[in-house]
Amino acid sequence: MVVSEQANGGMSLLRITPSTHSSVPSQLLRLCIFLLLSLPDSKGKAIWTAHLNITFQVGNRIISELGESGVFGNHSPLERVSGVAVLPEGWNQNACNPMTNFSRPKRADSWLALIERGGCTFTHKINVAAEKGANGVIIYNYPGTGNKVFPMSHQGTENIVAVMIGNLKGMELLRLIQKGVYVTIIIEVGRMHMPWLSHYVMSLFTFLAATVAYLFLYCAWRPQVPNSSTRRRRQIKADVKKAIGQLQLRVLKEGDKELDPNEDSCVVCFDIYKPQDVVRILTCKHFFHKACIDPWLLAHRTCPMCKCDILKT
Repeated sequence: MVVSEQANGGMSLLRITPSTHSSVPSQLLRLCIFLLLSLPDSKGKAIWTAHLNITFQVGNRIISELGESGVFGNHSPLERVSGVAVLPEGWNQNACNPMTNFSRPKRADSWLALIERGGCTFTHKINVAAEKGANGVIIYNYPGTGNKVFPMSHQGTENIVAVMIGNLKGMELLRLIQKGVYVTIIIEVGRMHMPWLSHYVMSLFTFLAATVAYLFLYCAWRPQVPNSSTRRRRQIKADVKKAIGQLQLRVLKEGDKELDPNEDSCVVCFDIYKPQDVVRILTCKHFFHKACIDPWLLAHRTCPMCKCDILKT
């Protein structure tokens, strides 16, 4: 039996699966399964994930991103909402001042407030945005938390949709908007999760402390053999690194047409190209800063503009 912890949108879920190579006594396995199945339903509040469909324009290109990158607040209505993303005016992005205004574009009929966590309660900052006419509120987490999220508590916020997203995604949106990029977001209701860390599971862990200790000691002493999916992921990663290393590199110099201000900028970092910049040219002939595109290819394997797969070409 294998006990693992799986991260899903910043939430941890416990997964226990049987292993065909394990020699743990079958009576122990049946006991664990029986105790898990005999647990009553958790009284914890359900957690609903939020799908964010983000669209923005860079030059003549329209870029769209879709991901399950947030969670609805505990007191938020579970419904679809959309609009242009808008920041609080001024240097402070937490919208704790009741007089906070938002830099809403004139052509925007519907808008969503993008607010930094901290400085005051969730209820207060959501109500400040709602009073200014926001159709929804997106709050991004503290710096240093990556993309971890949790369901906020914000009683008394009427019927305005409120979701939390991770700090990395929030800072990405913040930088785009501060550069003058027009960002629209559609928030869709995602999936429901029940918190596994309830008092029932805690009781189970207490009761099975000796058993769990035995399992971990057993797993620690036996040789670890990577399964087929792990081996395949490692192989793909190695193939991607090899493919990246075979892609052409070029150093830009004065007089290159790529340095013309009217030419396209790097779509990964949105900065213009400068002399002595090192660019990597993909097989599809699109090129980007080497420092920008290499991590992108390791994570996505495809060109960010045309989705060309570097392994297939």
